[in-house]
Amino acid sequence: MTAEQIDAFWSVARHQTRANPVPGYLGTYAGEALAPPAWAFGATEQQADELIALVLDGTKTATAGALWDYEQGDEQLPRVGDLAILLDGSEHPRALVEVMQVDEVPFEDVDAEHAYLEGEGDRSLEHWRTVHERFFTDHATHDRGFSTTMPVVLERFRVLYPR
Repeated sequence: MTAEQIDAFWSVARHQTRANPVPGYLGTYAGEALAPPAWAFGATEQQADELIALVLDGTKTATAGALWDYEQGDEQLPRVGDLAILLDGSEHPRALVEVMQVDEVPFEDVDAEHAYLEGEGDRSLEHWRTVHERFFTDHATHDRGFSTTMPVVLERFRVLYPR
């Protein structure tokens, strides 16, 4: 991914959607809003490609992250109204999304509706728990291990561009 690709995508997406970032979130430079954060789902190129395809076909409208990873990376938690540029496995910008809802719940309290909205596998809660326990264990940036009571940040989003 290059900064130029992100900036070019953001320029088109912002124009097409008339997107205006939440005040104070991204800042401005010479009157222009800076591009929102750009990131990919998953931990591998293949996962990123599979998951962005689900976003683009409208199947995936939610995601989840371990709160402890946010804290370890000193990352700001998502907020309603936040924008993000989603990347594919080759780090090319593919979608502009807006956060519509954010909740924090223990892993064991993630419900079937959220699992379904994440759009992965057979969309069942059982599949979600199996895949996410493995992901939260194998790709943790914190040293607390996995726990069914660990806090999970649940995010719902909508695709703004491309529509």
